[in-house]
Amino acid sequence: MKKTPLLNIALSRVIASLGHGDILMIVDAGMPVPPGVELIDLALTQGTPDFVSVLRAVLTEMQVESHVLAEEMLVKQPPALRIVEGLHLEGAMGAQRQVSHEELKNLSRKARAIVRTGECQPYTNIALVAGVTF
Repeated sequence: MKKTPLLNIALSRVIASLGHGDILMIVDAGMPVPPGVELIDLALTQGTPDFVSVLRAVLTEMQVESHVLAEEMLVKQPPALRIVEGLHLEGAMGAQRQVSHEELKNLSRKARAIVRTGECQPYTNIALVAGVTF
């Protein structure tokens, strides 16, 4: 049995398959998923699971080199932003880049997978870029 907290088989498999520079996105319930991009749909009900819980679980297994946020998230300031900023300051997610929400949606086409949460706060989306542990 695994020792790390992440139990979801599909999510753990995707993280294990990431190479340097690959993108994994964690998104709110409303973010569109482009055709051809793997969807790991964790959404159960509105707010469950929440974005922060999923992000923290992913970070227990994924080496993150950098992350991308929509500028609109910084303007709208959903509750998860405070946690994202704290994780960024702790160095848990590497460098931060900001793009428009439209650019983030375009970037989602290059994602290895998109993890859909039950989060219902606007612009609560992040693209995590895989790093290496060596």
